[in-house]
Amino acid sequence: MLELKVDLNERSYPIYIGAGVLADTPKLITHIGKCRPVIITNETIAPLYLPSLLEQLNGLSPLSFVIPDGEQYKSLTWFEKISAFLLEHNCGRDTCLVALGGGVVGDLTGFVAACYQRGVPFIQIPTTLLSQVDSSVGGKTAVNHALGKNMIGAFYQPKAVFIDTDTLNTLPAREFAAGMAEVIKYALIYDADFLEQLNELHPKLSQLDTSSLQYVIHKCCAIKAEIVAQDETEAGLRALLNLGHTFGHAIEAQMGYGNWLHGEAVAAGMVLAVKLAARRGDLTQQQVEQITKVIEKYDLPTLPPSQMNAEQFLSHMRKDKKNKQGRIRFILPTQLGRCALVDDVSDENVIELIGR
Repeated sequence: MLELKVDLNERSYPIYIGAGVLADTPKLITHIGKCRPVIITNETIAPLYLPSLLEQLNGLSPLSFVIPDGEQYKSLTWFEKISAFLLEHNCGRDTCLVALGGGVVGDLTGFVAACYQRGVPFIQIPTTLLSQVDSSVGGKTAVNHALGKNMIGAFYQPKAVFIDTDTLNTLPAREFAAGMAEVIKYALIYDADFLEQLNELHPKLSQLDTSSLQYVIHKCCAIKAEIVAQDETEAGLRALLNLGHTFGHAIEAQMGYGNWLHGEAVAAGMVLAVKLAARRGDLTQQQVEQITKVIEKYDLPTLPPSQMNAEQFLSHMRKDKKNKQGRIRFILPTQLGRCALVDDVSDENVIELIGR
């Protein structure tokens, strides 16, 4: 098992990574402490892992709440339903929420934890690659709104993150590919050599080789932990983790949450971002092709939806959380392994990029 720490002073917490981590009952109970655990999961994950987790925590009188599976359920409606469940069962501040699932479950559970009785502890047990390398780490919690993704939320750190690579054995191939989009993102923003490693590791990762998965997940979590430790509330540096997300969130909102997986939208968004960077003279065409080929290798889309035009992109991007003083701000590569936040991209630049 690998372990690393997100260093946030009194809010610091460990991340445990390895095959069978979920079965480490003593470690899990140590982080729950004297609280009563309430496990939040979804209909897909519940049959796979909920019974054994309830059995592990049996001595703590655990409760569980199961939501439907899908991005559309990361909403205020289901925030309210979970909150009502906690109230109906007289859950106090000595409650610890346990998020067992992917990014939707983690984000929703974390937001409930941040708000319920002004804050109760929670633990992340991410079961998708995307949530293991990205959304479970760093304390960003939120729900979606019809007018924008993750627009209602809070920064609220978990007590611990348990990443069991064995859960990836039950992950559909499309979901695994979506997670690889976020992995590739880390290479583009922080480590150019990592991009070439991902190219070479493709055969092993596609076969879910345990050591390769542990290496990649640990690498991504270490990068994110370092960034979050320097900029917990996304005042500057942390915004770089949004590479591809300005375009990607627009795709998700326009196409309907869940029709394009988050990672798929981010993959297409990253290609648009690197093409825009090339137009600005920061990347060569050869580098654009290199990045695109790695994204394609992991079965991810490299083109935006054919039915989306530039004005639809701009309409959604004008609501992006990074915007300031009415200006759309983009994360763009300045070279392989380095990115910057820019605010001088005009609407005309976007129209020319999209081409319709």
